Amino acid sequence: MKQFLKKIVLFILFTFLLAYPLDIIISNQLKKSNSYARGEYSVWNDLFEGKIDSEIVIYGSSRAWVHINPELLENSFGRSSYNLGIDGHNFRLQYLRHKTLLKYNIPPKYIILSFDIWSLQKSVELYNSDQFLPYMLNNKDIIDYTSSYIGFSSLEYDLPLIRYFGNRNAAIQSIKNSTFFFQSKPKRKKGFQGMERSWSSDLSNAKTKMDFYEAKLDLAYVELFDKFLDECKQKEIKVILVYTPEYIEGQIFVKNRKEVFELYQEFSEKYKLTFLDYSNDKICKQKEYFYNSSHLNKKGADIFTKKLINDLKLREIILTK
Repeated sequence: MKQFLKKIVLFILFTFLLAYPLDIIISNQLKKSNSYARGEYSVWNDLFEGKIDSEIVIYGSSRAWVHINPELLENSFGRSSYNLGIDGHNFRLQYLRHKTLLKYNIPPKYIILSFDIWSLQKSVELYNSDQFLPYMLNNKDIIDYTSSYIGFSSLEYDLPLIRYFGNRNAAIQSIKNSTFFFQSKPKRKKGFQGMERSWSSDLSNAKTKMDFYEAKLDLAYVELFDKFLDECKQKEIKVILVYTPEYIEGQIFVKNRKEVFELYQEFSEKYKLTFLDYSNDKICKQKEYFYNSSHLNKKGADIFTKKLINDLKLREIILTK
């Protein structure tokens, strides 16, 4: 009996020791993907590998990701730039990227923070959770900022391979990435991705389900935002608040839009920040520059980025080198 138990213990120990290197192999292959998890791996890789190191960094959700072209900023100001916009996530996950940036990269001189109606609204589910798979094992920051969502169990954060069990898509993608034949071309450049898309029916569909949308501000997220601004002040990082263009019909659809804007105005006054609001810009009435009410297409994004650059230069907010 003792001999049998000994064999069982040795088997479990061997399996456990083998799990870690196998986990590393799967994770390393998965993070090579330029298309899986909506292309977020390229940005996370640059963050964790210390490859951002930019003087100008763009924060925000998908509205940052597809609206502000860092190459245009870089060419105009002569300062290295990068877009850290994270698709589908509010400020809590944006702050996770901020922490990761400061931990592994040189701090930026400027942060262009693209806020929106949803920035300080709490989410329940961990959208696009597969983007965290290659990095989350025993990563305290990722655990702290994602475990409150419906997404992963504690075992998936703490034990190797568990999070890959049953995730067929991630496993297949990891195998594909191990061969040159299946490797896809990068979709993002310096974190930015211009969208070659035409107008969709998203807004019309939303209007059939509700008369209006009301953003629900979460106190914990508001406090986190305040903490972030204070930290940037202490580190002498200049934060620029920007509300990028939004199609006019989408603006009208949000019931408490004024309340949300007043909160950001209070923050701008408290920390003496530049607040650039493009809600009334003429582009907001030109549907041809949008692919839905919240997002500009590539042509619209380039037009807006040039407009933003011009305003930053006129006000001498970011100085040209």
